[in-house]
Amino acid sequence: MTGLDTLAMLFSNVATTNGITVRVAVSFLAEQSDPSINRWFWSYHVRIENGGSRSVQLLSRSWTITDGRGGVHEVHGEGVVGEMPLIAPDGSFDYVSGCPLDTPTGSMAGLIGWSMRMAGRSMSTSRNSRYSRP
Repeated sequence: MTGLDTLAMLFSNVATTNGITVRVAVSFLAEQSDPSINRWFWSYHVRIENGGSRSVQLLSRSWTITDGRGGVHEVHGEGVVGEMPLIAPDGSFDYVSGCPLDTPTGSMAGLIGWSMRMAGRSMSTSRNSRYSRP
C-alpha cells in the first residue's frame, strides 16, 4: 500500500484548490456523547497539504455546522486551534478539533483562508465534510 493509498483510507473527504489539498477524517466519540440528553460528539482531523511551489499561511477558517433538524451554527475566526501555521512547499499541517451536535446526524461545510507568500495575492480553499452517526 502506498502513502497516498493510506491517506485516502484515513481521510475520506478530500478537496484540492490551487495546489492546496485539505483532507478531513470524521470520528464519532461515544465516550463524550450522551444521547439521553441529546448530545452526540464528533471529532474531525484536518490535514492541509501544500503541493505548490511557494509557502502558504493559514489565516482563517469558517465552518457552517448543520444538525439533523436543520439547526445551523456558524464558526468563524483567525487560524485554527490557536495557530496560523506557515506551510512550506511539500509540507503539511494537521489539527484535530471537535463538534457537539443535538442530533445523531449533521453536516459541516467550510472554508479555510490562506495567503501565498511572495505571491502578492490572497486565495482560499474549501472543504465539505459530512457527519453521520455510525
